[in-house]
Amino acid sequence: MRRGDTAGTGNTGHTSHTSHDGYSGHSGHARDSGGLEGAGNLAQGQVRRLLLHGAGGAVTRCRDFTAAALTDWGWLPGTTPEERERAEDVLLMVSEVVTNACLHAGGPEQLVLRQSEGHLRVEVYDGNPASPRSDVPRSPSLPGGHGLMVLDRLAGAWGAAAKDDGAPGKVVWLEVALPSAPPWGREDRPGV
Repeated sequence: MRRGDTAGTGNTGHTSHTSHDGYSGHSGHARDSGGLEGAGNLAQGQVRRLLLHGAGGAVTRCRDFTAAALTDWGWLPGTTPEERERAEDVLLMVSEVVTNACLHAGGPEQLVLRQSEGHLRVEVYDGNPASPRSDVPRSPSLPGGHGLMVLDRLAGAWGAAAKDDGAPGKVVWLEVALPSAPPWGREDRPGV
């Protein structure tokens, strides 16, 4: 177990914001992580937690922490270009959600990663109860303000909910799945 990794329990009551990739369980309910040290029972998956209260460099720390977890879980380096691209998408989404927490919510409190059988749930906790909003139409050509557009485009589902424990603030979450492997091998494809 890496320093800063701990097991935790999931949040409940999340509602799905959007769904794009057919990830099973898009109800938005977090899965229970169990009580094992460093890994939870997330359908035989794992949970990693990084505490960030008042830590500087949160975006870089969260991105590095996520990259290390994805490497341990076999998402990186990836065996296909699609898998490598999906892992890079995850790192981009983590950066965006943590940046939003830094800019609009007083900074992130913790990052939780829940992985099981090619599915990943990312949770970023902060102390601001206001949910992320993308009400203001923005031109893609203008700098800034594109974090929620990135989530809409790349996440299988995402949303925000109040913390379970009644503490002030919220959890912004997103879910993604590794792309499915093609049903053929490279040598079996026509024209290869």
